[in-house]
Amino acid sequence: MNKTELVIFVKSLSQECEVKEGRQFAEATVPASSLHSLAVQLREKEVCSFDFLVSITGVDYGQDLGAVYHLRSTKHGHMMVLKVRTNDRENPHFDSVTDIWKSADFLEREVYDLLGIKFTNHPDLRRLFLDNSWGFPLRKDYVDDINIVTK
Repeated sequence: MNKTELVIFVKSLSQECEVKEGRQFAEATVPASSLHSLAVQLREKEVCSFDFLVSITGVDYGQDLGAVYHLRSTKHGHMMVLKVRTNDRENPHFDSVTDIWKSADFLEREVYDLLGIKFTNHPDLRRLFLDNSWGFPLRKDYVDDINIVTK
């Protein structure tokens, strides 16, 4: 399935998401409430079979926080990007996809540890690298109290 066909197919799965052809991959931006259901469909539908979660990257867009998922089908050889955003900086959360892709376990923990985005229904959401004395150092509003990093 090429990028154009993938865009058309993903649009047919969810009317709520914005789907476009990116430079390298098809990209779908989905509301947080639809993330899990779309992810299940992307894995289970035979025509796309996204069986491998390559990465999850947490992003601080300034006003919003988000997560970017890179998906790959080892059966068909195609890839796509799935994006989700929230403007709730105080209590950011998305549904966990660990029940769909096991590789999400540590990837979601890393995003939580560095950006503070919580993943609902994650089996063991705790900090991965830093202890609780740290804030969330990859946020743009992070303040370093001991001046390790200055602008």
